[in-house]
Amino acid sequence: MRVDPSKLNLKEKVVFINRVAKVVKGGRNFRFSALVVVGDENGHVGTGIGKATEVPEAIRKAIEDAKKNLIKVEMVETTVPHDSIGEYGAGRVLIMPAVEGTGVIAGGPVRAVLELAGLKDVRAKSLGSNNPRNMVNATLNGLSNMKTVEQIAKLRGKTVEEILG
Repeated sequence: MRVDPSKLNLKEKVVFINRVAKVVKGGRNFRFSALVVVGDENGHVGTGIGKATEVPEAIRKAIEDAKKNLIKVEMVETTVPHDSIGEYGAGRVLIMPAVEGTGVIAGGPVRAVLELAGLKDVRAKSLGSNNPRNMVNATLNGLSNMKTVEQIAKLRGKTVEEILG
């Protein structure tokens, strides 16, 4: 679902900066790629990658890219509605709901995504790759697969009580 970033009060967090060297005739050329997560801490989050010869320029490009890739995260109060495994490449992230007061229990790149999405009580475990790009994208995949009970009931043409039993 497409979200308009101009209407949101977005915060950004730089997750990873990679320095890449290209060996040329005169020596080495250095470039930087930045992985950035943006979110409004109210159910919208996105990620972006920017590449440039200078770090600030790479971060600016990554923020622009992240604003184009915003998703809406389904939340139940301060946590997620159900367990979900997000996959991207070799990265797998298990996202689990937690009781109120637990906080965000997750590793670095995953934590950045969950906090900027506005989730306060959630547990996450990285199962596959520890590559920051794959972990961030796997987390977004897991969050985008979340559905609330109301959405499932509407899909099936039933009431929430019939679904819950």
